[in-house]
Amino acid sequence: MSRIQGIARQNAEAGRKLLIPYLVAGDPNLASTVALMHSLVECGADIIELGIPFSDPSADGPVIQRGVERSLSKGTTLQGVLDMVAQFRTLNSATPIVLMGYLNPIEIMGYGNFVEKASNAGVDGVLIVDMPPAESDALYTQLQAQGIDTIFLVAPTTRDARLPTICDHSSGYLYYVSLKGVTGAALTDYDSVTANIEKLRGFTDLPIVVGFGIKDADSAAAMGRLSDGIIIGSALVEKIAQLADQEQQDDALVAQTTAVIAAAREALNNIR
Repeated sequence: MSRIQGIARQNAEAGRKLLIPYLVAGDPNLASTVALMHSLVECGADIIELGIPFSDPSADGPVIQRGVERSLSKGTTLQGVLDMVAQFRTLNSATPIVLMGYLNPIEIMGYGNFVEKASNAGVDGVLIVDMPPAESDALYTQLQAQGIDTIFLVAPTTRDARLPTICDHSSGYLYYVSLKGVTGAALTDYDSVTANIEKLRGFTDLPIVVGFGIKDADSAAAMGRLSDGIIIGSALVEKIAQLADQEQQDDALVAQTTAVIAAAREALNNIR
């Protein structure tokens, strides 16, 4: 059983919703990212998604795009992201880490090289936004052989005919995109989210977590009631941007950013 599967089962047995924050690795710098990761766990994060910065993202809104630009301006690379995970693992061997990003940097590194390095660093899952499950076998097989979960997106526009293939290639959890748009957009259509999650449960026993459009404790609680957990990304990256512009010291930046997750954790814990 992977670390992701273990925490998902533990939470399900306890009636606790999964809380998964997303960070752009290297934003605003490497040291802050690692410190944020530890602080997020202390505030109640169950899993951390770490974004691999890439210059041409297709699913990310302006907030995360600017976070990626800040990270790339500091020289963050895929190898540097893997080094961050390894550094995090020196103090935390329990919290699952999922790398989220695009295929190009992984293809440049090479599938076998990437999988070996990710496994050695302590990566638990990989979510590649622009890799369709039906075309993923070359990488999927190697990740599965190393016990690294493969996580895929399901969108409101995903056709029913594609759902079996997506679910068959997914492990750890299924990421439901709550809206038709990019990260950071406003979430307003709760009825369609409800209907689509109910439909998905007919295709998979995996935990279904909701991302995109979750900005605060209220939206976290609303989506948490419908799913097995939630992902918060743009709200964290936007807070980091605000504090970086104010030239806050790293410890203040960490404390104020993780307050977003602490509030979401409290809201999720209050769901009845």
